[in-house]
Amino acid sequence: MVAAQGATPDSREALERLFATYWYPVYAFMRSRSSHASDAEDLTQGFFAGLLTYNSLDSVRPGLGRFRAFLLASAKHYVWSERARGNAWKRGGEQKPLSLDFDSADMLYRVDAFSPENPEVEFEKRWARAAFQIAEEKLREQYAASGQAIHFEAYRLYLDFAGGAPTYAEVATALEMTEAAVRTAVHRVRRRFGRLLREQIADTVAGARDTAAWRTAVSDEVKYLLRILGR
Repeated sequence: MVAAQGATPDSREALERLFATYWYPVYAFMRSRSSHASDAEDLTQGFFAGLLTYNSLDSVRPGLGRFRAFLLASAKHYVWSERARGNAWKRGGEQKPLSLDFDSADMLYRVDAFSPENPEVEFEKRWARAAFQIAEEKLREQYAASGQAIHFEAYRLYLDFAGGAPTYAEVATALEMTEAAVRTAVHRVRRRFGRLLREQIADTVAGARDTAAWRTAVSDEVKYLLRILGR
């Protein structure tokens, strides 16, 4: 996250990458606070426009601040301030800071918005799912590059530790492998996925990298996100 702080072109690019990854949890939070999808779209674009314009991420304290907590607190404050001023992002009035697929986002929101939990808890669950999806996609690309895309689709079923995956014997038969080879491959996939997930989450934790305190903060964040998803 430190890479996204500052006013250089590289820091802006890093910040835009973070926004592109985690914008949906923000949109869903805005949607839970809005009567109409169009209002949530306006609020989301206005929110990110402000962060990009004023380099607001620089306010994250350097001592192990978490981008997840910062973004949620900022979104809550933004909604409150816009309501207090009676404002809304003027559609088409200014350049949109990010190209976002709001149609797909609203369809997804309608599917997963039936939880009785509060919007803050839902924000964190959506945040965790976004991190998991990015790590999984990176791993899929690695396997595809080595000509093992079909194998990965079989192994990825074991990334959800909640169960429901086929037996090793069933996968071994389908892939014409030994059961022992499948077991080893799944162990390797889980290990590589864990490494990619940690790298993904590490980008959202501020602080001096490679210090003991920073590594502990990253580990705590990984454990927290695993826990809120029940993994």
